[in-house]
Amino acid sequence: MIKAVIFDVGGVLIRTADHSSRRQWEKKLGLAEWESEQIVFNSEIGHKAQRGEISDAELWQWVGQRLTLSPERLADFRTGFWAGDVLDKALIEYIRRLRPAYQTAIISNATDGLHDSLTHQHAIADAFDLIVGSAVEKVMKPDPEIYRRTLARLGRQPDEAVFIDDFAHNIAAAQALGMAVIHYQPGTDVPAELARLGVMT
Repeated sequence: MIKAVIFDVGGVLIRTADHSSRRQWEKKLGLAEWESEQIVFNSEIGHKAQRGEISDAELWQWVGQRLTLSPERLADFRTGFWAGDVLDKALIEYIRRLRPAYQTAIISNATDGLHDSLTHQHAIADAFDLIVGSAVEKVMKPDPEIYRRTLARLGRQPDEAVFIDDFAHNIAAAQALGMAVIHYQPGTDVPAELARLGVMT
């Protein structure tokens, strides 16, 4: 029986609904399409920040150097980079209704700015019993260790938890541990998918 529902953040709770600002900045800076995401998220420095080897501030300092941006222009780029991101408020309201019957948690590959962002910028940290960020843990999904730590802190066995993520390799890792999974894609009806697993509000 499912007793804990665990969510990814980027691509599930917060999604980039409009990519136009990133594409515009790439044109301004002479970058290839989608290269801004590659630099921020998927570069070696981006991964170092997500593993907690460097801070979020150090990541963005490097981005500024990499793109030869003044501090002011870097601030504008950073604002533009996140401009198309949208919080799924309906999903958050649903998550709040899951409690206290179910535990709710987050596992996110993110920099050390995750908790501050969820607490102050998006004001959703209080909807979760546990927030597990890769920078704090020094380990990223799909490493099984980050799932094991989350389950241990929740006091749950793998078959008592469901994990929701937009990346197939992260889903596969959770499934390999014995967790129920939902592979989130645009249009996925999360409450309906959870209801199929017996999770009811």
